[in-house]
Amino acid sequence: MNKELIIFGSNGALGNGVVKAFLKKDYDKIYLFDFKHDKISQANVKQIIISDLSVEENVLKAFKEIIASKNTSFFLFSTIGGFTGGKKIWETDSAEFDKMMNMNVKTGFFLAKHFSELVRNSHSGSICLTAAFTGLVPEAGKAVYGTSKAALIHLINTIAEEGKEIKLTANAIAPFIIDTPANREWMKKADYSTWMKPEEIGEFVHSVFVNYNYLTGNIFKLTNRFTI
Repeated sequence: MNKELIIFGSNGALGNGVVKAFLKKDYDKIYLFDFKHDKISQANVKQIIISDLSVEENVLKAFKEIIASKNTSFFLFSTIGGFTGGKKIWETDSAEFDKMMNMNVKTGFFLAKHFSELVRNSHSGSICLTAAFTGLVPEAGKAVYGTSKAALIHLINTIAEEGKEIKLTANAIAPFIIDTPANREWMKKADYSTWMKPEEIGEFVHSVFVNYNYLTGNIFKLTNRFTI
């Protein structure tokens, strides 16, 4: 059985770390989708430029790069999403709401929709999307962000139910904070050792994919870590 991996958002702060972990694993082919790429010279890797994935036509174009096969299991991880925060609900305008719903929900929906079709015509598969801790536990100042991530969580749980008939499992990670340059700049006095590292997230998602035939409908909280 062939195993093929699809990563959307492969060149961001999270994506770069995730890719480092996945490149060490035994996937027959790895598709990396992003708006730009740093060249990776590895025979089983294909890097593809994408456009705005909240537009369904662009998602369809991306999936045309991948060929369905009854001898292949497909695995998709997406880091794509957006953040806005720092305002109370009465200070938040509709443009911010629309932006979060497009980046976090619409994109996730289109990826899940067309990945499901790929898996339906293949052997089996698993999808893992990037939610957020605040999608489960509301935080002041993050109303529209948290709402969009909560909707994404509901989407994943629904896919887990519907996927049973096509051998598709669905999960999400829900990080509290990830150790990225932008987050370090935002919280300069924080204890970075407790933050999840992008490469660790890649290792974790791979472990989910290894056990994909029975892990489904889970929202994995990644809230803190300690050094070992």
